[in-house]
Amino acid sequence: MKIKYFHGEEVLFMASSIAPEKKLPWLDHYDPGVPPTLEYPDATVCELFQNTVKNNGEGVALVFFGKKTTYGQLARHTENVATALIKSGIKPGHRVALILPNCPQYVISYYAVLRAGATVVPVNPLSTESELLHIVRDGNVKAAICLDLLAGRVESVRDRCREAGENNLLENTYYTSIGDFLPFPLNMLYPLRRKIDPEARKRLAGTKKLAALLNTPGEPLPVPRVDKGKDPAVLIYTGGTTGKPKGVMLTHRALVANALQCGKWVGVSPEDRLLTVLPIFHGFGMSVCMNASVIAGAASILVPRFDPEEILKNIHRHRPTIFAGVPTMYIAMINHPRLKNYNLSSLRGCFVGAAPLAPEIKQHFEKLTGSKLMEGYGLTEAVTAICCNPYKGINKTGSIGIPFPDTVIRIRDLETGERDLPPGEVGELAIQCPDMMLGYYNRPEETAAVIKKEWLFTGDLGYMDEEGYFYIVDRKKDLIITGGFNVYPREVEDVLYQHPGIRETSVIGIPDGYRGEMVKAFVTLKDGCEAGEEEIIAFCKQHLLPYKVPRRVEICGELPKTAIGKILKRALREQHSGQSD
Repeated sequence: MKIKYFHGEEVLFMASSIAPEKKLPWLDHYDPGVPPTLEYPDATVCELFQNTVKNNGEGVALVFFGKKTTYGQLARHTENVATALIKSGIKPGHRVALILPNCPQYVISYYAVLRAGATVVPVNPLSTESELLHIVRDGNVKAAICLDLLAGRVESVRDRCREAGENNLLENTYYTSIGDFLPFPLNMLYPLRRKIDPEARKRLAGTKKLAALLNTPGEPLPVPRVDKGKDPAVLIYTGGTTGKPKGVMLTHRALVANALQCGKWVGVSPEDRLLTVLPIFHGFGMSVCMNASVIAGAASILVPRFDPEEILKNIHRHRPTIFAGVPTMYIAMINHPRLKNYNLSSLRGCFVGAAPLAPEIKQHFEKLTGSKLMEGYGLTEAVTAICCNPYKGINKTGSIGIPFPDTVIRIRDLETGERDLPPGEVGELAIQCPDMMLGYYNRPEETAAVIKKEWLFTGDLGYMDEEGYFYIVDRKKDLIITGGFNVYPREVEDVLYQHPGIRETSVIGIPDGYRGEMVKAFVTLKDGCEAGEEEIIAFCKQHLLPYKVPRRVEICGELPKTAIGKILKRALREQHSGQSD
């Protein structure tokens, strides 16, 4: 059985209200082979994974520090872990946290949890103990599969739950080492190089090891029944850039839709190799680099952490065809002093998203590498990417591109949120798509604040041009109002990136007794470059209207970022506030 999504007809998360009176303008700019609507299998993510195993069992699924894992091997590991989880008491609806970096164990555990009918709760391995405790309690997490280096922190959270009488939380914890999947001789050297603190080593004694589950065949158990459109397959917590993280409930149907949309956009096939350094515990990495790759039968080159030198080496050695990253990654790569020593010609396409990309960065990267950089846009509340510049067609610098198949974006007025604005006018992006979340877990009021009449209001400000290409101006909450004038931080940031000495920048509004707010810029400088506050302000005066010019510039060694590399404006506001106290 297959379900078709048509604008205004039989859809899961889209209402007849979206049916356009005239043809959607962006459809004229779809690449050949990308239809306006797709057919989505009535299947779970892990069922599509099994289809790939059936059709491409000998194909390479994962490459980790040079060691290859075929789809057949991946399937056997996944089935073993799923069987063990079910026998341990994991049932449909239970939540299992994955506290791991990019590694084969993450991919195995992800599909094993889904195979067991349970819900995956991806967790950033760098989460503090208090952040981890919040997710465990808020998400009612039953079990966790973790990196051994984190045993001290995870077991401490488990102790705190027991002390509070919450014995149903973290009933089982399983640990694995990065070295378990390293090739020889790296697997022998890894124990000598890793840094595991005494507390973690102490807490590991007597704990359950994931390796035992991976290599212990069990009789396959019946596949639990799940409602693909109503039961959460993934409970993924937002990055917390605006406060306490909220659990976003994503169904199998949403995950399948987004993975197929992303894969269709660039024609991902079994011949492709995706360089996966984006954290797969984040929606962007999970959907674009893992699910889309697995469903297409492509290979994923897993990299646990971003280091520009290592990324360049991986591209040079393993010849990936597709790379997905965030702006800070591309900035680091184009500023690497030995960039020209590496051959990047294997890349046929690069995605960039999660944060605004300065036009200068895009142009510089394309000139240096010869690859096509496609800026897109997405949000966790819709799995990830929902909009992107075409792979073959018109690629507009500064634009986030055009909506994916079966996705409609409207620009709504800021006053009522009910009036569609014409091309060129700035408003809030509202979307309807089959990828939309069920809502925020246990937060009906916050869900109602963003899902209104079946439209998801993104909180992002932007506009559409006459051809149906969309542009992000800024986050609604980041708008700076100074002396009665609106200033969009991205416009100021784009100018700052033109300064030859600036590597990264972020602009915020800070309190000002006279103007209400004033513009402040935080910048980091390129290696060997010197620039002071006065020089940078003078540079901005040459390119911006007076009220948009930063009145304060702070030179930093580094800018605070989320796990995926997005600059944290909230942390910058707190940093300024702390300096002002």
